[in-house]
Amino acid sequence: MTVEFTLNAEARSDLGKGASRRLRRNVAMVPAVIYGGDKAPESISLLAKDFAKLLENEAAYSHVLTLNVAGSNESVLIKALQRHPAKGFVLHADFVRVVAGQKLTALIPLHFLNQETSVGVKQQGGEVSHVLSEVEVSCLPKDLPEFIEVDMAAVEVGQIVHLADLKLPKGVELVALAHGNDLAVANIHASRVAKEESAEGESAAE
Repeated sequence: MTVEFTLNAEARSDLGKGASRRLRRNVAMVPAVIYGGDKAPESISLLAKDFAKLLENEAAYSHVLTLNVAGSNESVLIKALQRHPAKGFVLHADFVRVVAGQKLTALIPLHFLNQETSVGVKQQGGEVSHVLSEVEVSCLPKDLPEFIEVDMAAVEVGQIVHLADLKLPKGVELVALAHGNDLAVANIHASRVAKEESAEGESAAE
């Protein structure tokens, strides 16, 4: 089932840091900007509680959202969020317009599968380390995945999973790979307990 995310927004003409502070403080709104496509950037504001509720769903970060601005719908992706350093709530949001038939780039979360039952963990007593939690993809809007799976089932201690090892949905490319960077995604390493036991065994053998 496809999840649809829709938010109501208001056009904003009172710009600047002071105006943004007043917006957040007086009417509990989040200032934001929509840019990209063949239109000029547009300053908007969102109801803070509605936006916070939407962001509770991980899928919202990698889905095409619909912003209803003064009766006109805009298809957008969340491009950047500025959060309060201590309290974590959103201070400002950047959205980029999505144009059907035009490729876009987006950060997609990784979902790690079969970690506890992997060869390296279950049979060899290793521990899983995540190097990346998300990857940047390039694709058409219709092919945008909600997440990308990383199957750890066959990974052994000492092995590294790279970007090139990931199974990607049709029509989806990894930006780093396209630039020749086959980054590490995860690995399984010997646990500290196993290392200590190995060291003790070597000492006893000596």
